[in-house]
Amino acid sequence: MPTLLWFRQDLRLQDNPALMAALARREAIIPVYVLDDAGDGGWPAGGASRWWLHHALAALDADLRARGSRLILARGESGAELDRLRRATGASAIFWNRRYEPSVIARDAALKARWTAEGVEAKSFNAALLHEPHTIANKQGKPFQVFTPFWRHCLELQVEAPARLASSAQIASPERWPASLELAELALLPRIKWDSGFRAAWTPGESGAAKRLKLFVADAMEAYSDRRNTPGVDGTSMLSPWLHFGELSPRQIWAAVQAVAKESGVFPPSNGARVFLSEVGWREFAHHLLFHFPHTPERPLRSDFESFPWADDAGGVKLRAWQRGLTGYPIVDAGMRQLWATGWMHNRVRMIAASFLVKHLRLSWVHGARWFWDTLVDADLASNTLGWQWTAGCGADAAPYFRVFAPVLQGLKFDSEGAYVRRWVPELAKLPAENIHAPWEAPASVLAAAGVRLGKGGNYPAPIVDHATARNEALAAFKRIRGGDISVRE
Repeated sequence: MPTLLWFRQDLRLQDNPALMAALARREAIIPVYVLDDAGDGGWPAGGASRWWLHHALAALDADLRARGSRLILARGESGAELDRLRRATGASAIFWNRRYEPSVIARDAALKARWTAEGVEAKSFNAALLHEPHTIANKQGKPFQVFTPFWRHCLELQVEAPARLASSAQIASPERWPASLELAELALLPRIKWDSGFRAAWTPGESGAAKRLKLFVADAMEAYSDRRNTPGVDGTSMLSPWLHFGELSPRQIWAAVQAVAKESGVFPPSNGARVFLSEVGWREFAHHLLFHFPHTPERPLRSDFESFPWADDAGGVKLRAWQRGLTGYPIVDAGMRQLWATGWMHNRVRMIAASFLVKHLRLSWVHGARWFWDTLVDADLASNTLGWQWTAGCGADAAPYFRVFAPVLQGLKFDSEGAYVRRWVPELAKLPAENIHAPWEAPASVLAAAGVRLGKGGNYPAPIVDHATARNEALAAFKRIRGGDISVRE
């Protein structure tokens, strides 16, 4: 009898444990994707993620058809839709790969228990992580809350080799396919065409992931540790959206890095490769924290931050300025505009922009997390939560409360020639490098020559807050809740 292969955030055929297990049954396989917004526990995919998902599903269906299969699409409550398909097809097994969001874990556990009680072979597998959260603990048997010892522990563990599906392998089809929605019926694409920049920047799908990984490890990985903080160059892997949707597995990344290191004769891997793998480690750490501290997408890990004195933003004026890239601080605005245009932002600039929201504007990190959730193609609940709580100083391994990124200094340090700002804030493109990160300090003649008019009625805003004043107010607010030492200890 057929097996239902339930796809979720594992939209690939290579290194897919659930698929390999289904193939081992030597029965027909019915691949299924169910769009279940309610089942995501208050965090349905945002607009940018839905764009990616549409194209990822199209690519997966094409890959399946090349192997004699296809993808069945449904919408609704996952359990109900899979039960309907099970009755319609006579399927005796349901296989899937695990997710780690709190609501999904609870839902999946209930489904597995019910299906098993009904005589269905219900099995789940790890396809998303090098090491699952429930398998990792510190010497006290508790969750890690500091990255360095967490990653040191992980590096001592064996990483399973990725499973390879032969290029000639076919997937057995049922005698009759069940009814399926058309992809357009899922309504994942935007009604207003704001996605032209997405189409230019990305190629969703397993083949796009493989090409990007191959290009990165061959051309950019060695210099990664030196170039990853420079937003004006192509120095990062940009693999995060493919990783989130499971078009690429961390095991595949691990294997690719090890293979390049061995081929080059530099083994263990070089510094650039080690730093890059540590970023994969941060993703693992994020899932570790979300699994063990499921309240953190909505509330701070450190309970004393529940009473943080956030600023009043009447009418959301400052929040909208930040969202639109109109803060008057060029490096912040460049990042927010890159995010809107491409669905992605360079990681160094993410930290700068996030710090600006929570420490310069003193607006809650929750506002930032929600905005990133809707606008990032790589929006991932675990990583998004970790990043924002790290910046705000209220999570595990958080940035020190007294660390307030100075936007001008950050711009001068990491975008010294202004290439990044010129690309994303074109109204400042003609300013000299020495003025581009602080245009309000430029002489009037320099501004005029560059066609820059600051402030109300101009073409670029004046700073919405003064850096020194905002920094002092942020430190005062942190000290109000700090009491004793708030640093996290392992």
